Amino acid sequence: MSDTPKGYWIGHVTVDDPQAYQAYREANAVAFAKYGARFLVRGGAQEVVEGDQRPRSVVIEFPSLEAARACYLSPEYQRALALRTPVSDADLSIVEGYLG
Repeated sequence: MSDTPKGYWIGHVTVDDPQAYQAYREANAVAFAKYGARFLVRGGAQEVVEGDQRPRSVVIEFPSLEAARACYLSPEYQRALALRTPVSDADLSIVEGYLG
């Protein structure tokens, strides 16, 4: 087991144009492969039991918090983000995992 906590993206997304959003999904694969990302949650069924939330949830695991940050700031992801921004609204956090 590693002494370094993993990093995570936790996102909540409203997709306004699913067809155009597909281009973002294809483009983000380049950055995610480069930074060792692994989807844990990707838009499956959800039940909001407290508060408000967007209709789509995503949790992506990275080998470290540094990798999660570097991926977001990378030119590869920024190109993908430019495809997502016009067709969706999102709340995204980059968080450090728990070693417990």
